[in-house]
Amino acid sequence: MSTPSSSADLPSASDEAPTRPVALVTGPTSGLGAGFARKFASLGYDLVLVARDEGRMRELAAETKARFDTECELLPADLATTAGRLEVAGRLNQGVDVLVNNAGFGTSGEFWTADPGLLQAQLDVNVTAVMQLTRAALPAMIASANGTVINVASVAGLLSGRGSTYSASKAYVISFSEGLSGGLAGTGVRVQALCPGFIRTEFHERAGIEMTSIPKVMWLSVEQVVAASLADLEKGKVVSVPGAQYKVLTSVGRLVPKSVVRRLTNVVGRGRGRT
Repeated sequence: MSTPSSSADLPSASDEAPTRPVALVTGPTSGLGAGFARKFASLGYDLVLVARDEGRMRELAAETKARFDTECELLPADLATTAGRLEVAGRLNQGVDVLVNNAGFGTSGEFWTADPGLLQAQLDVNVTAVMQLTRAALPAMIASANGTVINVASVAGLLSGRGSTYSASKAYVISFSEGLSGGLAGTGVRVQALCPGFIRTEFHERAGIEMTSIPKVMWLSVEQVVAASLADLEKGKVVSVPGAQYKVLTSVGRLVPKSVVRRLTNVVGRGRGRT
């Protein structure tokens, strides 16, 4: 089967009508989503971009066209809504080579004071969209015996305590991906749960979460995370944890009592004031 980081995916110059592989990326207008979009564009993929901000999608499309001659299809959609998810699922039914379920968000404040509508929207984007879009993408991938699904989770899904609903939503993504990997064995389709720690993006600013107390050593770059994800795909790892510091933390977290893990993550990850 083809692989995202392999030059074997690129069309041959001798082909009369070369068909470029296609990667659909949700939440590509900044941060990790933009990083994945640029990386796949550099590998010869055309893109389907899914976000609410059509203006920023157009900017990214123009950039990747100029740099890599990438064709971009834009799907303005709100994945917190049924209509938005159905629109994207309809495109996935037509077939793509790679699906990156990157869209997601966290919120500030405590669970018991958070707006119920916002909590539901978070669940719909972080969980429901991942499930429904993956379901929509898989039949065509399995039929062609080729495909990759990258579900962006978080270290928060492995180490409870960094907020309630966000951590729970990412734990779902990890468990979902691990369970799905067994069923996909032998189909030529791969699935990965990507579990980064703190990344230098707009994520925390948008969520209104104050992060100045986080040690510099805990921060990762977008490029580091994307490279680790693709490298772990090549190794067949279903759960990818970028960064040596987070590999150590998650390994230790499996060995010590969960009460200790919760206390540590409340200190390091500022568990209070986050949902």
